[in-house]
Amino acid sequence: MAYADTESRVDERPDVQPTHHGDHERFAHYADRDKITEAMVTGTPVVALCGKVWVPSRDPKKFPVCPECQRLYELGPEGRMREWQERGGES
Repeated sequence: MAYADTESRVDERPDVQPTHHGDHERFAHYADRDKITEAMVTGTPVVALCGKVWVPSRDPKKFPVCPECQRLYELGPEGRMREWQERGGES
């Protein structure tokens, strides 16, 4: 399948997201591996599959995976595209 390379380029990186209760939960997010590498060198932010924007700086293995990133990753490229198109059509 032509999308196999896209799937292999996804990587996890940590982030801090507040919960509804005001405390913080740490998650590792999925994003393009090349963009994460570049961000770690330049300090520029990257965008995770879930839409979270952050500058990677911590070891992702120390954090649980973001549930929304995991769900979107498991949809695959075509499933994500379908979902994002459906979201874009909402008003």
